[in-house]
Amino acid sequence: MGKVILVTGASSGLGLATAKALAAQGHTVYGTSRDIKRFSGVPFNPLQMDVTDDASVNAAVAQVIKAHGSIDVLVNNAGNGITGPLYDMPVEAAKKQFEVNFFGVVRVCSAVLPGMIEKGSGLVINISSLAGLFGLPYQGLYSASKFAIEGYSESLRMELQNTGVRVTVLNPGDFKTDFTGNREKLPFTLKNDKLKAEFDAAVAAMEKDESIGASPDVLAAKIVSIVGKSKPAHSYLVGAIGQTIVPMLKAILPGGMFVKLMNDHYGIK
Repeated sequence: MGKVILVTGASSGLGLATAKALAAQGHTVYGTSRDIKRFSGVPFNPLQMDVTDDASVNAAVAQVIKAHGSIDVLVNNAGNGITGPLYDMPVEAAKKQFEVNFFGVVRVCSAVLPGMIEKGSGLVINISSLAGLFGLPYQGLYSASKFAIEGYSESLRMELQNTGVRVTVLNPGDFKTDFTGNREKLPFTLKNDKLKAEFDAAVAAMEKDESIGASPDVLAAKIVSIVGKSKPAHSYLVGAIGQTIVPMLKAILPGGMFVKLMNDHYGIK
């Protein structure tokens, strides 16, 4: 039986692939974007929503509930990226990163969950990242926002234990999407040639990894599978084995060795 599913950030990349794949399975899918004009010929219901705005989120969720009575599955996918040195980071940039990646998740969950609790069933899939399990140099704000999703989801799962509502976290590695081109790059302002060279090397490495990442369809297929499970796992790592093994390496390696391993990959010698 088809479910009513809300996917945030569905105008491109992982969200678009996910909304399409779920619709192809016969589900009633609503895909959101701040700009509904970005949708064209999609096989799901476009829905305008700005996850940074309470009124926008509440209005969009109310529209879906009015049409169908409830939302069965919520996929919190909307997100963005900011890269820059943490040692020279404007607080406003940090607020901007968290406003979408973390507080956006909180807003949408707070709008959707009361209905799920009342119904006694539902599934929340929060898209975190492998970067939510270990820090990345010069993507520190992004990592921090995803770490926040990890803690929020774990606590939320505890609170909802006896409600029939399940919470699952996905930790994707690198996928080839528009995320790379849309990432906001903060200027390097310090007069320090060594640090500037390391910053440039790290940015080049992250962009190279993303350029050879898997198709978003891989993650979409995983979400389709999770939606079909009666008891999904608490979390899923999705990506190349060379990336999904990193959380295990962090757990078993001495801290200094793990930092060196990461810095070597990102050109910080």
